[in-house]
Amino acid sequence: MWPAGDPTLNLLLEIRDGDPDAVNALIERHREAVRRFVRMRMDQAIAQRVDASDVVQDVIFEASRRLHDYINNPVMPFHLWLRQLAKDRIIDMHRRHRTAQRRSVDREQAIASLGNDDRSTADLAQLLRDAELTPAVASVRREMEQQFLDAVNQLDDSDREIIMMRHFEHFTSAEAATALDLSAAAASMRYLRAIRRLRKVLKDPAG
Repeated sequence: MWPAGDPTLNLLLEIRDGDPDAVNALIERHREAVRRFVRMRMDQAIAQRVDASDVVQDVIFEASRRLHDYINNPVMPFHLWLRQLAKDRIIDMHRRHRTAQRRSVDREQAIASLGNDDRSTADLAQLLRDAELTPAVASVRREMEQQFLDAVNQLDDSDREIIMMRHFEHFTSAEAATALDLSAAAASMRYLRAIRRLRKVLKDPAG
């Protein structure tokens, strides 16, 4: 979902050396990933009133404004920093639009938007597949994938967050640890626990 790191690092070095064209190149390189992230995380009720492209533009503007501060102090990889800006913007927007309910941004995610990522659902299906869950024929594959997505939606926030990072944003274990401000061991343990809980929900959806 997020662009590879080496070209991004080169662009950051060019920006540090004063190349103005590199700023636009860096932003455009990440615009689609920001758009997908915003679309994935926006509450669908809010999306009916707020254009996701406007949220993306706000995130891009904020990133451009703070870019040199980041370059002077790159506390995390650029795509994780940009992702955090996007997540903060979505949380602020949800708080303004849904002050009374105060629901977590991660509980407001629409299953339908996740289902559009065939690579993610297939990846998760492969990981969780066993004799009991494997579809007997290809015609039920989409039904099984929807079951995975419904099951993810039943998990608590921390479980859903790390599964989304690993299987919908395709983060490495190290990237997930950095984004969650956890040690590598703690992030790995959280992921394993989330997968176990997801297996349990899939085998007993009513539970």
